Amino acid sequence: MDCFGLGGVLIDREDLHRVWDAHREFCNAWGITYPLHSYEIRGGRGHFSWLKNPERAVEFLPELEEFLVSLPVMGIAAIIHRPGYVARYAERYGGRPWRMDKTAFSILIERSAKYARSKGRRLRVFFERSGKQEDRDIVAFMKGLKAEGMPFDGDNAAPYRGLEAGEFRELVLGEPKGRTKKTPMLQIADLYLYPMAKAGYDAGYKPYLALMRAGRLIDAVLSSEDRPLLGIKYSCFDGLEGHEQT
Repeated sequence: MDCFGLGGVLIDREDLHRVWDAHREFCNAWGITYPLHSYEIRGGRGHFSWLKNPERAVEFLPELEEFLVSLPVMGIAAIIHRPGYVARYAERYGGRPWRMDKTAFSILIERSAKYARSKGRRLRVFFERSGKQEDRDIVAFMKGLKAEGMPFDGDNAAPYRGLEAGEFRELVLGEPKGRTKKTPMLQIADLYLYPMAKAGYDAGYKPYLALMRAGRLIDAVLSSEDRPLLGIKYSCFDGLEGHEQT
């Protein structure tokens, strides 16, 4: 995998307490007093070095999956294959292609906002803090969407029917709010994002399939016609095995 991705989960406000309670119960059952960190869990690293014990891993991982698929959330992401992105856009932009973070953020927020609108709702955005400059960028990207709409070439982006600035102002409440990994919803977002990214390279990845079967990813609830416009975005994966790419 050589990709850049932004994504996470959509949660109805009235379900927040259910997610908090389920997270607390799962962590208490396993004596976990630290964040559920996808990278550490996958590799048995850091706080989760105890997962190097096969007997504990074979017990913990199925229970983690059961916990994740039981949550009242919807996974969504924008995943960009880095080499494909550079190859596609470097020449067009004189060796300085569009920033992947701005591209992924714009697509992610627009599709999330469209989904919220389809449910008669509006969107409030929370993100995991990663650094002062990166956090400022996230807020600036959102301001740009509300001021100017989607930042992409009009002709190339026309089939996607992008939201206009006024629609972003109507659908997205306030500015994005930064939170730390201590926030349960961000831990869950982290655990959902990796399977969505991995599926760009391997559509048969088992944790991804488990989330799809449970209807916990946006692609599971969209028609095949709507997925390219509203679902998880896999960009610049040309020629790689995985999902249909755009």
